[in-house]
Amino acid sequence: MSNLQTTYLGIPVASPIVVASSTLSANVDRIRRMEDLGAGAVVVRSIFEEQIQYEVGKMEDVLAAGAESYPEALSYLPILEHADAREHIMWVEKTREAVKLPLIGSVNAVSGGKWADYAKQLAAAGVNAIELNVYAVEADPARTGRDVEARLYETFEAVRNAVKLPIAVKLSPFYSALSNVVAELEARGAQGVVCFNRFLQPDIDVESETLRRQMSWSRAEEMRLPLRWIALLAGRVKLDLIASTGVEQATDVAKYLLAGAQVVQVASTLFRDGVDSLAMLNKGLHAWMDDKGYASLADFRGKVSQRDFEGNLFSFERAQYVDFLLSQKG
Repeated sequence: MSNLQTTYLGIPVASPIVVASSTLSANVDRIRRMEDLGAGAVVVRSIFEEQIQYEVGKMEDVLAAGAESYPEALSYLPILEHADAREHIMWVEKTREAVKLPLIGSVNAVSGGKWADYAKQLAAAGVNAIELNVYAVEADPARTGRDVEARLYETFEAVRNAVKLPIAVKLSPFYSALSNVVAELEARGAQGVVCFNRFLQPDIDVESETLRRQMSWSRAEEMRLPLRWIALLAGRVKLDLIASTGVEQATDVAKYLLAGAQVVQVASTLFRDGVDSLAMLNKGLHAWMDDKGYASLADFRGKVSQRDFEGNLFSFERAQYVDFLLSQKG
Protein backbone atom coordinates (compact mmCIF):
# COMPACT_ATOMS: atom_id res chain seq x y z
CA MET A 1 0.00 0.00 0.00
CA SER A 2 1.12 3.58 -0.65
CA ASN A 3 2.79 5.54 2.14
CA LEU A 4 1.10 8.74 3.34
CA GLN A 5 3.87 9.77 5.75
CA THR A 6 5.28 13.25 5.31
CA THR A 7 6.39 16.26 7.34
CA TYR A 8 4.47 19.33 8.47
CA LEU A 9 6.59 22.34 9.43
CA GLY A 10 9.43 19.84 9.80
CA ILE A 11 7.38 17.59 12.12
CA PRO A 12 6.85 13.95 11.01
CA VAL A 13 3.16 13.17 10.44
CA ALA A 14 1.40 9.95 9.47
CA SER A 15 -0.83 11.60 6.88
CA PRO A 16 -0.98 14.89 4.92
CA ILE A 17 -4.58 15.33 6.08
CA VAL A 18 -4.65 17.77 8.99
CA VAL A 19 -7.65 18.94 11.00
CA ALA A 20 -7.91 22.73 10.68
CA SER A 21 -8.51 25.03 13.63
CA SER A 22 -12.20 24.98 14.57
CA THR A 23 -14.58 24.02 17.35
CA LEU A 24 -14.11 20.42 16.21
CA SER A 25 -10.93 20.42 18.28
CA ALA A 26 -12.62 21.74 21.41
CA ASN A 27 -13.13 18.26 22.83
CA VAL A 28 -10.32 15.98 24.01
CA ASP A 29 -12.20 12.76 23.28
CA ARG A 30 -12.93 13.96 19.75
CA ILE A 31 -9.24 14.74 19.16
CA ARG A 32 -8.37 11.26 20.43
CA ARG A 33 -10.87 9.91 17.89
CA MET A 34 -9.24 12.00 15.13
CA GLU A 35 -5.90 10.45 16.02
CA ASP A 36 -7.39 6.94 15.79
CA LEU A 37 -8.89 7.80 12.39
CA GLY A 38 -5.50 8.76 10.97
CA ALA A 39 -5.33 12.56 11.16
CA GLY A 40 -1.78 13.73 10.54
CA ALA A 41 -2.11 16.54 13.07
CA VAL A 42 -4.69 18.80 14.67
CA VAL A 43 -4.63 22.59 14.74
CA VAL A 44 -6.35 23.33 18.02
CA ARG A 45 -9.09 25.95 18.13
CA SER A 46 -7.73 29.48 18.19
CA ILE A 47 -7.17 31.70 21.17
CA PHE A 48 -9.09 34.86 20.23
CA GLU A 49 -8.00 37.96 22.11
CA GLU A 50 -11.38 39.66 21.61
CA GLN A 51 -13.21 36.73 23.19
CA ILE A 52 -10.97 36.88 26.25
CA GLN A 53 -11.38 40.65 26.53
CA TYR A 54 -15.16 40.21 26.28
CA GLU A 55 -15.06 37.69 29.11
CA VAL A 56 -12.94 40.05 31.21
CA GLY A 57 -15.44 42.87 30.69
CA LYS A 58 -18.39 40.61 31.43
CA MET A 59 -16.82 39.48 34.71
CA GLU A 60 -16.11 43.09 35.72
CA ASP A 61 -19.72 44.04 34.96
CA VAL A 62 -20.99 41.24 37.20
CA LEU A 63 -18.68 42.21 40.05
CA ALA A 64 -19.65 45.87 39.76
CA ALA A 65 -23.40 45.22 39.76
CA GLY A 66 -24.97 46.81 42.85
CA ALA A 67 -21.66 48.29 44.04
CA GLU A 68 -23.14 51.76 44.36
CA SER A 69 -25.98 50.46 46.53
CA TYR A 70 -23.84 48.40 48.89
CA PRO A 71 -20.28 49.72 48.57
CA GLU A 72 -19.29 48.38 52.02
CA ALA A 73 -19.95 44.83 50.82
CA LEU A 74 -16.99 45.04 48.44
CA SER A 75 -14.56 45.07 51.38
CA TYR A 76 -15.60 41.49 52.23
CA LEU A 77 -14.91 40.16 48.72
CA PRO A 78 -11.53 38.81 47.63
CA ILE A 79 -9.72 40.52 44.76
CA LEU A 80 -10.61 38.58 41.61
CA GLU A 81 -8.76 38.64 38.33
CA HIS A 82 -9.76 37.06 35.05
CA ALA A 83 -7.60 34.07 34.14
CA ASP A 84 -7.01 35.47 30.63
CA ALA A 85 -5.99 32.54 28.41
CA ARG A 86 -5.33 30.14 31.28
CA GLU A 87 -8.50 28.08 30.80
CA HIS A 88 -7.62 27.50 27.17
CA ILE A 89 -4.01 26.64 28.04
CA MET A 90 -5.12 24.13 30.68
CA TRP A 91 -7.33 22.46 28.07
CA VAL A 92 -4.37 22.26 25.65
CA GLU A 93 -2.23 20.71 28.41
CA LYS A 94 -4.92 18.10 29.04
CA THR A 95 -5.14 17.34 25.32
CA ARG A 96 -1.37 17.03 25.03
CA GLU A 97 -1.41 14.36 27.73
CA ALA A 98 -4.19 12.46 25.97
CA VAL A 99 -2.81 12.17 22.42
CA LYS A 100 0.51 11.60 20.67
CA LEU A 101 -0.19 13.19 17.28
CA PRO A 102 1.22 16.69 16.64
CA LEU A 103 -0.83 19.57 18.03
CA ILE A 104 -0.53 22.99 16.44
CA GLY A 105 -1.42 25.98 18.61
CA SER A 106 -3.48 28.67 16.87
CA VAL A 107 -3.40 32.34 17.88
CA ASN A 108 -5.57 35.25 16.75
CA ALA A 109 -4.86 38.51 18.54
CA VAL A 110 -5.24 42.25 18.05
CA SER A 111 -2.64 43.92 20.24
CA GLY A 112 1.01 43.26 19.43
CA GLY A 113 2.10 41.85 22.76
CA LYS A 114 -0.73 39.32 23.02
CA TRP A 115 0.37 37.40 19.90
CA ALA A 116 3.70 36.60 21.53
CA ASP A 117 2.22 36.12 25.00
CA TYR A 118 -0.34 33.54 23.85
CA ALA A 119 2.24 31.77 21.68
CA LYS A 120 4.58 31.42 24.66
CA GLN A 121 1.80 29.98 26.79
CA LEU A 122 0.87 27.48 24.07
CA ALA A 123 4.51 26.47 23.68
CA ALA A 124 4.73 25.82 27.41
CA ALA A 125 1.56 23.71 27.17
CA GLY A 126 3.28 21.32 24.79
CA VAL A 127 2.13 22.18 21.26
CA ASN A 128 4.51 21.20 18.46
CA ALA A 129 4.17 24.37 16.40
CA ILE A 130 2.33 27.69 16.22
CA GLU A 131 -0.11 28.89 13.56
CA LEU A 132 -0.70 32.64 13.43
CA ASN A 133 -4.32 33.03 12.39
CA VAL A 134 -4.11 36.44 10.70
CA TYR A 135 -7.77 37.39 10.33
CA ALA A 136 -8.27 41.11 9.77
CA VAL A 137 -10.48 43.00 7.35
CA GLU A 138 -8.46 46.07 6.35
CA ALA A 139 -11.27 48.58 5.86
CA ASP A 140 -9.45 51.76 6.95
CA PRO A 141 -8.87 53.94 3.83
CA ALA A 142 -5.93 55.57 5.57
CA ARG A 143 -4.05 52.29 6.03
CA THR A 144 -1.77 51.52 3.11
CA GLY A 145 -0.75 48.12 1.84
CA ARG A 146 2.74 48.80 3.15
CA ASP A 147 1.27 49.49 6.62
CA VAL A 148 -0.65 46.21 6.56
CA GLU A 149 2.40 44.21 5.54
CA ALA A 150 4.64 45.95 8.10
CA ARG A 151 2.23 45.03 10.90
CA LEU A 152 2.17 41.42 9.68
CA TYR A 153 5.97 41.20 9.75
CA GLU A 154 6.17 42.85 13.18
CA THR A 155 3.65 40.38 14.55
CA PHE A 156 5.51 37.43 13.09
CA GLU A 157 8.87 38.58 14.40
CA ALA A 158 7.46 39.18 17.88
CA VAL A 159 6.24 35.58 17.99
CA ARG A 160 9.42 34.23 16.41
CA ASN A 161 11.45 35.93 19.12
CA ALA A 162 9.16 34.58 21.84
CA VAL A 163 9.14 30.87 20.94
CA LYS A 164 11.52 28.35 19.43
CA LEU A 165 8.78 26.32 17.75
CA PRO A 166 8.11 26.22 13.99
CA ILE A 167 5.67 28.92 12.93
CA ALA A 168 3.14 28.97 10.09
CA VAL A 169 1.14 32.04 9.06
CA LYS A 170 -2.45 31.64 7.92
CA LEU A 171 -2.72 34.33 5.27
CA SER A 172 -5.44 36.28 3.54
CA PRO A 173 -5.42 36.04 -0.28
CA PHE A 174 -5.88 39.80 -0.59
CA TYR A 175 -2.33 41.14 -0.32
CA SER A 176 -1.43 43.20 -3.39
CA ALA A 177 1.82 41.25 -3.91
CA LEU A 178 1.12 37.89 -2.27
CA SER A 179 4.22 36.11 -3.60
CA ASN A 180 6.43 38.81 -2.12
CA VAL A 181 4.66 38.59 1.25
CA VAL A 182 5.26 34.83 1.35
CA ALA A 183 8.92 35.30 0.37
CA GLU A 184 9.35 37.95 3.07
CA LEU A 185 7.86 35.67 5.72
CA GLU A 186 10.19 32.88 4.64
CA ALA A 187 13.19 35.21 4.84
CA ARG A 188 12.14 36.18 8.36
CA GLY A 189 11.99 32.55 9.48
CA ALA A 190 8.47 31.25 8.80
CA GLN A 191 8.34 27.51 8.19
CA GLY A 192 4.99 27.59 6.40
CA VAL A 193 2.02 29.57 5.12
CA VAL A 194 -1.60 28.44 5.09
CA CYS A 195 -3.48 29.30 1.88
CA PHE A 196 -5.89 30.78 2.84
CA ASN A 197 -7.85 32.20 5.74
CA ARG A 198 -11.51 31.93 4.75
CA PHE A 199 -13.29 35.14 5.63
CA LEU A 200 -16.90 34.71 6.68
CA GLN A 201 -19.00 37.15 4.67
CA PRO A 202 -22.11 38.79 6.14
CA ASP A 203 -25.37 38.92 4.23
CA ILE A 204 -28.27 41.40 4.45
CA ASP A 205 -31.75 40.44 5.55
CA VAL A 206 -33.97 42.66 3.38
CA GLU A 207 -37.03 42.12 5.59
CA SER A 208 -35.45 43.26 8.86
CA GLU A 209 -32.89 45.46 7.04
CA THR A 210 -30.12 44.14 9.23
CA LEU A 211 -26.89 42.23 8.77
CA ARG A 212 -27.22 38.48 8.86
CA ARG A 213 -24.28 36.34 9.94
CA GLN A 214 -24.40 32.63 9.33
CA MET A 215 -21.84 29.89 8.90
CA SER A 216 -21.51 28.26 5.50
CA TRP A 217 -19.20 25.31 4.96
CA SER A 218 -16.64 25.53 2.19
CA ARG A 219 -17.26 23.70 -1.09
CA ALA A 220 -14.93 22.17 -3.66
CA GLU A 221 -15.35 25.08 -6.08
CA GLU A 222 -13.68 27.33 -3.51
CA MET A 223 -10.44 25.36 -3.95
CA ARG A 224 -9.48 27.17 -7.12
CA LEU A 225 -7.99 30.27 -5.51
CA PRO A 226 -5.69 28.48 -3.02
CA LEU A 227 -4.98 25.77 -5.61
CA ARG A 228 -3.76 28.35 -8.11
CA TRP A 229 -1.54 30.17 -5.63
CA ILE A 230 -0.01 26.99 -4.24
CA ALA A 231 0.82 25.91 -7.80
CA LEU A 232 2.39 29.33 -8.48
CA LEU A 233 4.42 29.40 -5.27
CA ALA A 234 5.64 25.79 -5.33
CA GLY A 235 9.34 25.82 -6.20
CA ARG A 236 9.65 29.56 -5.77
CA VAL A 237 9.71 29.29 -1.99
CA LYS A 238 11.05 26.55 0.26
CA LEU A 239 8.66 26.86 3.19
CA ASP A 240 5.66 24.54 3.51
CA LEU A 241 2.61 25.48 1.47
CA ILE A 242 -0.38 24.37 3.52
CA ALA A 243 -3.70 24.07 1.70
CA SER A 244 -7.00 25.03 3.28
CA THR A 245 -10.60 25.29 1.99
CA GLY A 246 -12.87 23.21 -0.19
CA VAL A 247 -11.86 19.61 0.54
CA GLU A 248 -14.87 17.32 0.18
CA GLN A 249 -13.25 14.07 -0.97
CA ALA A 250 -9.88 12.37 -1.34
CA THR A 251 -9.37 13.56 -4.90
CA ASP A 252 -9.50 17.15 -3.60
CA VAL A 253 -6.57 16.30 -1.31
CA ALA A 254 -4.76 14.83 -4.32
CA LYS A 255 -5.34 18.05 -6.30
CA TYR A 256 -3.73 20.16 -3.61
CA LEU A 257 -0.75 17.80 -3.38
CA LEU A 258 -0.32 17.81 -7.16
CA ALA A 259 -0.23 21.61 -7.01
CA GLY A 260 2.57 21.45 -4.43
CA ALA A 261 0.91 21.52 -1.01
CA GLN A 262 2.85 19.92 1.83
CA VAL A 263 -0.28 19.07 3.83
CA VAL A 264 -4.00 19.77 3.48
CA GLN A 265 -6.20 21.14 6.24
CA VAL A 266 -9.84 20.04 6.48
CA ALA A 267 -12.76 21.18 8.62
CA SER A 268 -16.00 21.75 6.69
CA THR A 269 -16.26 18.18 5.44
CA LEU A 270 -15.80 16.94 9.02
CA PHE A 271 -18.66 19.18 10.18
CA ARG A 272 -20.89 17.93 7.34
CA ASP A 273 -20.01 14.24 7.39
CA GLY A 274 -18.57 13.71 10.87
CA VAL A 275 -14.99 13.14 11.96
CA ASP A 276 -15.20 9.53 10.76
CA SER A 277 -14.78 10.92 7.25
CA LEU A 278 -11.07 11.32 8.10
CA ALA A 279 -10.72 7.58 7.59
CA MET A 280 -12.48 7.80 4.22
CA LEU A 281 -10.18 10.62 3.08
CA ASN A 282 -7.09 8.61 3.99
CA LYS A 283 -8.49 5.46 2.40
CA GLY A 284 -9.42 7.36 -0.76
CA LEU A 285 -5.99 8.95 -1.04
CA HIS A 286 -4.35 5.53 -0.64
CA ALA A 287 -6.61 4.15 -3.39
CA TRP A 288 -5.86 7.04 -5.75
CA MET A 289 -2.10 6.70 -5.22
CA ASP A 290 -2.19 2.94 -5.65
CA ASP A 291 -4.18 3.32 -8.88
CA LYS A 292 -1.61 5.82 -10.19
CA GLY A 293 1.34 3.72 -9.06
CA TYR A 294 2.63 6.28 -6.55
CA ALA A 295 4.44 4.78 -3.56
CA SER A 296 4.87 8.05 -1.66
CA LEU A 297 3.64 11.63 -1.67
CA ALA A 298 7.01 12.81 -2.97
CA ASP A 299 6.36 10.87 -6.19
CA PHE A 300 3.73 13.37 -7.30
CA ARG A 301 3.79 16.41 -5.02
CA GLY A 302 4.05 19.53 -7.18
CA LYS A 303 3.68 17.59 -10.44
CA VAL A 304 1.16 20.14 -11.70
CA SER A 305 2.81 23.22 -10.20
CA GLN A 306 4.43 25.89 -12.34
CA ARG A 307 7.78 24.46 -11.27
CA ASP A 308 7.27 21.13 -13.04
CA PHE A 309 4.77 22.19 -15.66
CA GLU A 310 5.84 21.53 -19.24
CA GLY A 311 4.95 24.94 -20.46
CA ASN A 312 5.36 28.39 -18.98
CA LEU A 313 3.90 30.65 -16.34
CA PHE A 314 1.43 32.03 -18.86
CA SER A 315 -0.57 28.81 -18.40
CA PHE A 316 -1.07 29.62 -14.72
CA GLU A 317 -1.25 33.40 -14.80
CA ARG A 318 -3.17 34.39 -17.93
CA ALA A 319 -3.97 31.53 -20.31
CA GLN A 320 -7.23 30.38 -18.73
CA TYR A 321 -8.54 33.97 -18.71
CA VAL A 322 -7.60 34.55 -22.34
CA ASP A 323 -9.02 31.16 -23.41
CA PHE A 324 -12.31 31.99 -21.69
CA LEU A 325 -12.60 35.38 -23.41
CA LEU A 326 -11.82 33.95 -26.82
CA SER A 327 -14.37 31.15 -26.35
CA GLN A 328 -17.28 33.50 -25.73
CA LYS A 329 -19.68 33.98 -28.65
CA GLY A 330 -21.09 37.40 -29.36
